[in-house]
Amino acid sequence: MHERHVIDRLAGQGIDTVVSLPCDKTKDLCFLFPKRLRTVVLTREEDGIGISAGLALAGGRPALHMQSSGLGNSLNAVMSLTVTFDLPLPILASWRGVYHESIPAQVPFNRALPGVLDALDIPYTIIRDETEAGLIDAVIENAYGEMRPHVALIVPSFWEGPGDVCTPAESPLPPRSRKSLLEYHRTIREPGMTRFAAIRVIADLLEGELVVANIGVPSKELYAARDRPENFYMLGSYTQATPIGLGLALQSGRDVVVLDGDGSLLGSAVLPVVAAEAPANLTVVCLDNGAFGSTGNQPTSAYGQVDMELLAIAAGIRNTAKAHTPEEIREAWEARGRGPAFIHIVLKPGNAPVPNVPYTPEEIRNRFMGSLQRV
Repeated sequence: MHERHVIDRLAGQGIDTVVSLPCDKTKDLCFLFPKRLRTVVLTREEDGIGISAGLALAGGRPALHMQSSGLGNSLNAVMSLTVTFDLPLPILASWRGVYHESIPAQVPFNRALPGVLDALDIPYTIIRDETEAGLIDAVIENAYGEMRPHVALIVPSFWEGPGDVCTPAESPLPPRSRKSLLEYHRTIREPGMTRFAAIRVIADLLEGELVVANIGVPSKELYAARDRPENFYMLGSYTQATPIGLGLALQSGRDVVVLDGDGSLLGSAVLPVVAAEAPANLTVVCLDNGAFGSTGNQPTSAYGQVDMELLAIAAGIRNTAKAHTPEEIREAWEARGRGPAFIHIVLKPGNAPVPNVPYTPEEIRNRFMGSLQRV
């Protein structure tokens, strides 16, 4: 009963998407999510912050489900994205480490978690048993009413007693057997373009697409190349550009372009999620200068080791291309068709001397969300 009751409450509050990374204590709930609600399954909790932000920016009403330990992986993204841009985010967290916990590693962080949330001024509500299930409604109402994150810390005792037990027969997995064949022949040539030159080429090709620009200098370079209300300029939240773009693509129906970087994508686990969700309206552009450009051009693993296009293919993305010149960028752009598409642009390090984006987070959000209302 507990699990279906929780999903009834989510649906009753208008939640249309659950972004989730499972916990052992809520495994039956996780099996039931896809039966009632659109469900995006994560491989790292932090990516759920960006995906939920993209969904919310496009007018969706997501909720994030994770184990409470995952909040430790996600707090910077919560503060630098959700809080900075005043976005709603109800988080249903299975609170480990405080009730009959058998795994010692769950205890240190989770016992301190309320104090951590207090220090960050992130509101939370502790839910101990089924008589307090109505507090889930209050968490969602507060998150959307106040445009902020609100964490429901759900103690494992909540799930005790007769509940919904999903057996393997009730939730069978599809067949896993398949062939994995790949012929891949590419040459990464010595790059001649800078990131700013590549962004200017892409900016000229844009029509009505929504664009998410990676943190730091890439956002400033996009602003200098072509400022548009359809540009979402990121101000922080390392690794969250493609998650935001994925959320936008899933919710909006508009074509979405992400200007991401090699460092950011190497630090994320989102590409397999992109492949699994397979939004046809998403293009991820990897601006690969082989360096952490915004922090002084320290080399990344992509400089001499990792082929970012091959990494995308290994994650399950099949529509890929590589470009080194303006002409090759235009060819890849025109040939990309429906997505998810991945365009790997090989660049030399270097930052253009461009000004900061002059808008406040609120102005960036409002301009961007306003642009979604126009076709």
